[in-house]
Amino acid sequence: MAVDYAVIVVYLAGMLGMGWWGMRRAKSKSEFLVAGRRLGPWMYSGTMAAIVLGGASTIGGVGLGYKHGISGAWMVLTIGFGLLALSLLFSARIARLKVYTVSEMLDLRYGGRAGVISGVVMWAYTLMLAVTSTIAYATIFDVLFDVNRTVSIVLGGAIVVAYSTLGGMWSITLTDMVQFVVKTVGVLLLLLPIAVVKAGGWSEMKAELPSDYFAPLGIGGETIFTYVLIYTFGMLIGQDIWQRVFTARSDKVARWGGAAAGTYCLVYALAGAIVGVAAKVLYPNLANPDDAFALIVKDELPMGVRGLVLAAALAAVMSTSSGALIACATVANNDIWSRLRGLTNRAAPGDGHDEVKGNRVFILAMGVAVVVIAIALNDVVEALTVAYNLLVGGLLVPILGGLLWKRGTVQGALAAVAVGGLAVVGLMWTYGILATEPVYYGLLSSLAAYLVVSLLTEPTDAAVLANWRERLAGRGGDDETADGSDGSDSGGDRSAAAKV
Repeated sequence: MAVDYAVIVVYLAGMLGMGWWGMRRAKSKSEFLVAGRRLGPWMYSGTMAAIVLGGASTIGGVGLGYKHGISGAWMVLTIGFGLLALSLLFSARIARLKVYTVSEMLDLRYGGRAGVISGVVMWAYTLMLAVTSTIAYATIFDVLFDVNRTVSIVLGGAIVVAYSTLGGMWSITLTDMVQFVVKTVGVLLLLLPIAVVKAGGWSEMKAELPSDYFAPLGIGGETIFTYVLIYTFGMLIGQDIWQRVFTARSDKVARWGGAAAGTYCLVYALAGAIVGVAAKVLYPNLANPDDAFALIVKDELPMGVRGLVLAAALAAVMSTSSGALIACATVANNDIWSRLRGLTNRAAPGDGHDEVKGNRVFILAMGVAVVVIAIALNDVVEALTVAYNLLVGGLLVPILGGLLWKRGTVQGALAAVAVGGLAVVGLMWTYGILATEPVYYGLLSSLAAYLVVSLLTEPTDAAVLANWRERLAGRGGDDETADGSDGSDSGGDRSAAAKV
């Protein structure tokens, strides 16, 4: 596997090189956290697709295809649907706000006091997302280089933390673009056709397997509905996704670039399921369906191609990990630490370098925490389920309510977060962490609390709503000028936003 190793080592070295290059571009808070809000359609689409398609979508998607057939695509399909909905319905308004976090949006809409509570929930979600991604690529390192789990986590974590800390969102954007290309070539153009050919072609696959494997809804309606609640709605409100929306240079880029990325996710979902079906023909008796990806790559692909596809798997996981890491650090610094210290989130003119240093320190600190937790934690499925349930059950209603219903109040938003979060935790205790009922009933209780409390309290102050409408129109929030980068560029973006 010398050639395969060489491909992977070159890929990893390239990631570090791009981190160094990104460090030279990230000279302000805006550049460091949201790539200066300058990404065009091609780079925006590629990086958005890279962050949402991680290890669960690649290795897990193939495993679901192995277990359920074509309907195993539904998990990744719902991710694509969520990204399409976010891009077409909400992304333009989100991008115009010129904020850095979801909690800042909540404070703008409701007039403050919602940020710290929502920030804690969002921080827990992004932290666990980074931890699970770290464990996933550590597993790949273990298979590739035959080193123990702890060394694998430290090795992989060090690379992701290094390039993320060096250049922030610019480094992550550049590495994600490469990762997008590697995934496209490795999974769609190489693994998919080779797997189908090795399994004897489509007709042979249909002859070998039960007809249920080719039923679009074979995985079950309840499972599909749960995927929609968790992943489609999760795409609408996750800080890791919103932070990418903030990088778009205009409304049109956010809307149509995101729609292109969502469409790519649908194609990727079907590809992973078909590879899983092919693996079922080749290895009919696997104890663990998630082993299907590694086995088909190891046994069926030629030298060199095997290294590229394994690099594609690493790319999928590392892009999600780095995106979750910078999101976690941004929330920890801007929404929790700064607020607890009584600081503002807006840098004074000339303080851009201090802002970059502070955010860089937080990425490093969160990265070390992620590595330590990944080493200590064996099974992260339950922890990630808790994070997703809290995210959807606690934050979905106040976020979408703020965007869609002007009568919503800060008291209603806080009640929705508290009631939804407590309901989710209590129901997980009753039904079990992996049960579907907690997110169902948690979401309904959050909605009820939001509606009732909002209607029983005074409407949001007219000045707050006026400022909110101004920001939605793309006027205000000129962070580019405040932190020292090119004010003329941001002004052009605001003009474009106002016209769309």
